[in-house]
Amino acid sequence: MSRHNPTVAYVAPFVVYIALLSLQHLIPLPTVALRTLGLAIVLAVILMVSWPYVSLRPSHPLASIALGLAVFGIWIGPDLLFGYRHFWLFENALTGRAASTLAPSLQRDTFFIVIRMLTTAALVPVLEELFWRGWLMRWLVNSNNFLKVPIGTYQFTAFWLVAGLFASEHGPYWEVGLAAGILYNWWIIRTRNLADCILAHAVTNAALGTYVLVAGQWQYWL
Repeated sequence: MSRHNPTVAYVAPFVVYIALLSLQHLIPLPTVALRTLGLAIVLAVILMVSWPYVSLRPSHPLASIALGLAVFGIWIGPDLLFGYRHFWLFENALTGRAASTLAPSLQRDTFFIVIRMLTTAALVPVLEELFWRGWLMRWLVNSNNFLKVPIGTYQFTAFWLVAGLFASEHGPYWEVGLAAGILYNWWIIRTRNLADCILAHAVTNAALGTYVLVAGQWQYWL
C-alpha cells in the first residue's frame, strides 16, 4: 500500500501514535499494557506501511550525535540555569503543566521504563522525522506531489511552519521544542538525509530519558 500512497507511509505512524495517546484513557487496560500495545501497533505500522521510506544510514553520524546532544543540552539548560518553567508563558491552560502524569509505581516499574525508553528513543524519532521533515516540510512546498521535492529542500514558509508546529506538540516545553525544531530543520537542509535527523532526534530523546531516570526529573516525561 505504501508504494502506491507514499503520503500514508510518511503520515500513518505519527497519526496512529497520536491517536493512541489521545484515546488511551478510554481503553480499560493498565498503563503498562497500553504502552506495550501502543509500541507494538506503531512498530507494526512502520514495518508494514512505512519501511520502504525509512532511511537508517546517516551520512554524518558523529555530527548527528553531537547535534542530538546539543539539543538535549538546550532542552534541560533553561530549567537548570534559570528555573522559569512555571512562568505563565509556559504553564497555562493551553500548554498544560510541566509535571509528570506517571504514577510513582510506574517510576519504579522496570518493564514500563524499558518500554518507555524504547518508545522515546527508538520509535518516536522515526515516526516524527517521517512526518515533520520527511513529509510535511516537503508537502508544504508541493502538496500535489511532495516526492518531487528533494529531502532537505529549503523554503521559508515550510521551514518555519514545521518548526512552529513541532514546538506546539511539546506543551510547556514549547520554547525548547521550537529551538529543537529549528535545529532539526537546519540539519535536514545541511545533510539532505532523513537518517541524520532520525539519529540526532534519537540521541536527544535517549539522553533526555537517561537524565529523567538518573536525576529523577520525571517532569520531562509528561
